[in-house]
Amino acid sequence: MNGHIINSFCSLAFLGAFVPATALIYTLSPQRVRPWVLLLASYACFWLISGKLLVLLIATTLVTYLTGLVLGRVRAEQREAVAGTRDRAERRAIKARYRNRSRMVVGFSALASVGILVSVKYLGFLGGIASSLGTLVGFEWHLVPPKIGVPIGISFYTLQALSYVFDVYRSTIEPERNPMRLALFMGFFPQLMEGPICRYGETADQLAAGEPIRTDNLVNGLVRIAWGVAKTIIVADRLNLYVKPVFADYTAWSGTVIALGAVLYTFQLYCDFSGTIDIVIGVGRIFGVRLPENFRQPFFSRTASEFWQRWHITLGAWLRDYVFYPVSLSSPVKRFARGARKVFGTRTGSVLSGGVALFCVWILNGLWHGSGWQYLFFGMYYFVTILASGLLEPLFSGMRRALKIDPSARPWIVFQVLRTWTIVFVGELIFRAEGVRAGIGMLGRIASGFSPAALIDGSVLAPGMDAADFAVVALFAVAMLFFGLWRELGCRTPRPALQHRIGISCAALAAICVVIIVFGAYGQGYVPLDPIYAQF
Repeated sequence: MNGHIINSFCSLAFLGAFVPATALIYTLSPQRVRPWVLLLASYACFWLISGKLLVLLIATTLVTYLTGLVLGRVRAEQREAVAGTRDRAERRAIKARYRNRSRMVVGFSALASVGILVSVKYLGFLGGIASSLGTLVGFEWHLVPPKIGVPIGISFYTLQALSYVFDVYRSTIEPERNPMRLALFMGFFPQLMEGPICRYGETADQLAAGEPIRTDNLVNGLVRIAWGVAKTIIVADRLNLYVKPVFADYTAWSGTVIALGAVLYTFQLYCDFSGTIDIVIGVGRIFGVRLPENFRQPFFSRTASEFWQRWHITLGAWLRDYVFYPVSLSSPVKRFARGARKVFGTRTGSVLSGGVALFCVWILNGLWHGSGWQYLFFGMYYFVTILASGLLEPLFSGMRRALKIDPSARPWIVFQVLRTWTIVFVGELIFRAEGVRAGIGMLGRIASGFSPAALIDGSVLAPGMDAADFAVVALFAVAMLFFGLWRELGCRTPRPALQHRIGISCAALAAICVVIIVFGAYGQGYVPLDPIYAQF
């Protein structure tokens, strides 16, 4: 993203100029005009990041808007046709006919939106697969995709478009007749880079309300923004000194260094992604828009499945509602479930039949993250892990009973959390590796060359971070652990503090800003990290 006017939500151009200018114009505008201010600001922000590729966002928005109108018209015609007959069989036939028509409309819309996504993001990858298959059968064919470029956040706004169409089809929401409202939902500028992935019913009314900027929203939004900037500049950018060389040439490093690199990359990814989400939520809060949370203390998870209920929550919820449930409830899977329960028993059969939907979820999860075999491998890694966990749970339960382990005992919970960390670290190594072969090679070097002694003799410092950098990261990790534990335990702010929350928030903002200035990773030797999830 280097070379663009806005290359990060942590940049001075965005936080120091774009957001304040938008807030000023928004405040000076009449309430009815403010949604237009946000829409124009959103398109301007998109242009500053992705230039003329703005046309792809507009095209997806137009397709989505027209689809909603057509679905609404089909629904109205169905109601009119049903009301004109009292014969029950004929009513069912009418509903079936219009349902098929609606499905065709949804299919066309999904094909158009996903087609745009595939053409700019996956065509090269798919062309490489097709070329390889052609070579196997003696047919030389090479697809050279046009160099269009990938607009910022296309995977995010495409999922929002699909969720809108699916929800209109399900009659969860009414089709939107005001194109400005839908366009603002699709392109609200804080969400452009890394989400969160919203549903129309969650944010559309808030965006269109044009509420004035209130003091409490402004202060609390700025605190959230500062906390996100701190995560990004203090931790994520600093860890790039270590992570980048380790993954660029893993053969130059020992298994211990690679293992530590995988751990640090996981922490870097979390700080970068959750930090950007903090900024997004904070900017939204300034304009009176409550965006959904995307993280909920994921490193306190006791299983891999729970981890993904706490990490990138909006993506997981989207895949659950629009992939897992529809596949699980489809007729073929229901038939398979009945057969599996007869052959393997109720529990195992249910897990196996659920595995069909789980496979679809994780193949799409992997592909959503990128066009590369390592992303598919990443998805299949979690599919196998979660499915195996479900199948082996009776065995594990029996072992716990035999060993008289109390599932609620604190040592057992700590063990489960540490086990989940290991699963996650391996998964993120696969995710970050320069291809599947590199990922397997890195895991092999860890298995054959890990030495605990290297953690204390100073050799792990070789990739680029010095002791001071590690100390800063460790201190910030402790602070994050403290705040995460506070939220995990459900602790509440004392009542006296609530009475002075604006003053406390201002003090917190000042303190975080000082910490960023003192400990931020900028200046000679530090290279700002391009937002990791922005490329997805």
